[in-house]
Amino acid sequence: TGTVMSSRGGAPRVTAVTCVKNEGPFLLEWVAYNRLLGVTDFLIYSNDCSDGTDRLLDALAPHGVVHLPNPARGRNYQMEALRHAAKQDIVRQADWLWIADVDEFLNIHAGNHTIPALIEACGDPQAISVTFQYFANGGVDRFEDRPVIEQFTRSHNPDLWCAETAIEVKTLVRSDFPVHYLGAHRPFFRKGLDPEGIPRWTDGSGREVPHKFLVAANPRRMRKFPAAGARQHATLNHYALRSLDSYLIKTDRGDVNRKDRVFDDLYWRERNDPAWEDRSIQRHLPALQGVLEDMKRGEIGARHDDCVRLHRARRDALMADPAYARMHADLRALPTLPPGEPELMRELGLAP
Repeated sequence: TGTVMSSRGGAPRVTAVTCVKNEGPFLLEWVAYNRLLGVTDFLIYSNDCSDGTDRLLDALAPHGVVHLPNPARGRNYQMEALRHAAKQDIVRQADWLWIADVDEFLNIHAGNHTIPALIEACGDPQAISVTFQYFANGGVDRFEDRPVIEQFTRSHNPDLWCAETAIEVKTLVRSDFPVHYLGAHRPFFRKGLDPEGIPRWTDGSGREVPHKFLVAANPRRMRKFPAAGARQHATLNHYALRSLDSYLIKTDRGDVNRKDRVFDDLYWRERNDPAWEDRSIQRHLPALQGVLEDMKRGEIGARHDDCVRLHRARRDALMADPAYARMHADLRALPTLPPGEPELMRELGLAP
């Protein structure tokens, strides 16, 4: 496995693109982890950071990270950044493009668990859409400065999320995909494309994606399709909640990608289903911890420690606010069965 080659020979050049705001404590793990998978370059846009994220990103230049301020002038920060990214050499010269958030980890089951192995297992298509699996808070209250993939191991049933059997995806895109424009979850090609130009596009099991998803037939199918059977070669582990401490800071920060999105108790409940245990991603932990130890030497380690200190300080400031202290207590007391799931399980004849 892992024999997929770059058009220039050798391993493929893979560029990851993301937007961040106050994600400092989690950046090193995400960059180190993706480098283990075969990501060679990173284009990271930052939005008005107050926790040292921007300073840490600048220090990561020797590790293939290009850091730019988000160019957005309107409210749709991510889409404006993606339009800008499409014109950058680091994207234009890549063999593959991976657009994901810092709380999303590509968990590859195929071969040697790298991006080239996933591409080969799926038959070297022009796009691979990998299905989300939301990882629960798991009763973790306090922020700890250690790998997220080590701390959070519980998720929903992979084929069932709340009342949905169709679950969102993120997409690995090959350089010859006929891109009309890049979306955060998937690329789009022009309507009316010649049938011979329709891209070869698979799910995480190497199966052709559903036709209505392929052609973005309607808004409900633009970003998701049925999850059953879609994860044979890869899953997208989404750690949307992390610790309760970090979730408070996330609600304070707001969405890095869309203005006025609210992280409330419904967002928490929808993603805090601990029904399923999945530790498969921890196959990478020994190598990850070794890479992190090396990266944290010198200036990068000092800037990471600054981010951790400022993250904790912000947590303390928020907990001194009665409204946030009440939110902390309320979230902690919420049931872990997500809205809609009991009704769907009854309909399917499953015990709630």
